Amino acid sequence: MEASNPDKTPSESPTVPKSAPDPARPGAKSSLDIAVIGATGYVGGRLVPELLAAGHRIRCLARKPDRLDGVEWRDRVEVIQADVLDRTSLDAAFDGIDAVYYLVHAMGHSGDFERSDRVGADNTRQAAEKAGVGRIIYLGGLGDDANDDLSNHLASRHEVGRVLGSGSVPVTELRAAVIIGSGSASFEMLRHLVEVLPMMVCPRWVTRTKCQPIAIADVLRYLVAVVDHPEAEGCVLEIGGPDVLTYRQMMDHYADVAGLQRRLIIPVPLLTPRLSSHWVNVVTPLPYGLARPLVGSLINDVVVTPERDIGTIIDHRPFTFDEALQRALSRVQDMTIKTSWMDSAPSLLSSASPLPQDPEWSGGTIYQDVQEVASTADPDRLFAIISGVGGSRGWYVANSLWALRGVADKLVGGVGMRRGRRHPDDLRVGDALDFFRVEEYRRPDLLRLRAEMKVPGEAWLEWRIAQGDDGMTHLSQVARFHPRGLAGRAYWWVLLPVHKIIWSRLATRLAHTAEAESTTRRKPVAA
Repeated sequence: MEASNPDKTPSESPTVPKSAPDPARPGAKSSLDIAVIGATGYVGGRLVPELLAAGHRIRCLARKPDRLDGVEWRDRVEVIQADVLDRTSLDAAFDGIDAVYYLVHAMGHSGDFERSDRVGADNTRQAAEKAGVGRIIYLGGLGDDANDDLSNHLASRHEVGRVLGSGSVPVTELRAAVIIGSGSASFEMLRHLVEVLPMMVCPRWVTRTKCQPIAIADVLRYLVAVVDHPEAEGCVLEIGGPDVLTYRQMMDHYADVAGLQRRLIIPVPLLTPRLSSHWVNVVTPLPYGLARPLVGSLINDVVVTPERDIGTIIDHRPFTFDEALQRALSRVQDMTIKTSWMDSAPSLLSSASPLPQDPEWSGGTIYQDVQEVASTADPDRLFAIISGVGGSRGWYVANSLWALRGVADKLVGGVGMRRGRRHPDDLRVGDALDFFRVEEYRRPDLLRLRAEMKVPGEAWLEWRIAQGDDGMTHLSQVARFHPRGLAGRAYWWVLLPVHKIIWSRLATRLAHTAEAESTTRRKPVAA
C-alpha cells in the first residue's frame, strides 16, 4: 500500500515515474491514446501531467485552446479545439482515442446548468460511440442515488454519469465529495470562512451532515490508475479519504492546522442553503453562482459506501484530512498553486461573449477611453509592471475605490475582488485577476483583461506597448465597453467622469513606476 507522508516536499500530485507505466498498477499498459475534456479546469489541469508521467499520449480538448499556451506541459500534448455542446466538433477530436476523461460541468455558469451538463454528456457519448472509443472515465459527486432530496448539483452529477453510461462505451464513474487542494473551490470556501470569521452563525446541518473529504493528490492517483483496470469498466466507484467529518469538524480541523483559534459556531434552524450561499459569496472569493450549488450539496451526506469503495480494486492509502490541509496550505504559502477553481470558468461550455473585434459586433455600440503615455522605461520592465497589477499588489490608483467596487459586486452576486490572482507576477490566458479574466497575454506588448463583475454590458481593459522611433516606450491603455440596452449606456456616461480620472492616473502611474524601477536597476554599484 502507498503510505502518506506529510513531511515530504509539499507536492499535491502523486509521484509517478516519468514516461513509464506505474509499477504499482498491475497489468498497466505501456501507453494509451487518451483525450482529456476539461484540461483547462482545476482537476484536468493537474491530471494531464500525471497521465503524461504514466507514459500515455494525451490529446486535450478545449473550447479556447490558447488557454493552454502558458502551461508547462503544452509542448508534450496535442490540443484540439472542441466544445461538448457542439456535437460535430467532437468527432475528429475522438478519432484514434482509446479512452476519454470527462471532467467538465456547468456548475457556476449562467442558465440551466443541468440541461447544459445533460447535452454535453449526451454529445460526448454519441461521439465516443461513433469513434470507437474504448472507455470513458468520469469524475462525479458522492451521494445516495435513492435519496429524493439530493441537491440539484449532486443530482445533475449523477445524471451525467447515467447519460454517459447509456451507450455502448463502458464508463468508469468515480464519485468524490469535497476535494481538498490548493485552489480547489471547496478548500478556498473552507479557508476563507475560517480565516475571515472568528464567529459564525451557520445552518444546523453544518453540525450534522457527514462528509468524506479527499486530497486532490488521491483523486489524481485514482483517476490515473483506473484506466489500466479492466474490472473498473462499467462501474460506479466511490473515493474518499479516511476521515468522515461534519462541516463544523472540518472548520475546527482547519483552524488547528492553520494555527488559529477554533471559531465560535452557532447553529440555527433558520438559515437555508440559499441564504447561506449569499453569505459565502460575500465572505469568500466564490461567486454566488458557484457558492449556491456547493452549499446546497452540503445538506446531503456524502460518504463512501462499502459496496462501491474503490479500495476493492485499487490498493492505495489516501491522505488524512489534516495531511491534505497541510499540503494545500504549503502550496498557498509557497505560491505554487498549479490550478485553481477560477481556471474552470468557462472551459468547454459555451458561455463567453465574443471579442469586440468579432464580426457579430459590426455596427454595434462600443464606448472606449484611450490613454497614451510615453515613458523612458524599458519595455520589458513596463510590461512586467502592468502584468503585476491586482491581487495583493493592488491597482496603483484609488485602491479603496477598487475594493469598494469589489464589495458592491459581491453583494449583487458577482465575483468581487477576493479571488485575487494565481501568482503575484506570472500570468497566462484564462487566469483570474480580481474581477477580471486574462483574455490575451502576449509578452512583451499586449495584455487584455475581460471584466467579470456585474455590469450592464461587456467590458475590457487593455494595454499595448510599442517602441517608438523617438527611443521612448509608448503605452496605450484602452478601456472598452459594449453597453447592453439603456442601462448600459447610462452606466458608461454616469461613471465616465470618475473612470476617466482613474484610467488616466493608472496609465501614468504604471509608466512612472516602471521608470523608477528601470532607473534603480541601471544605477551603477559604487566601487
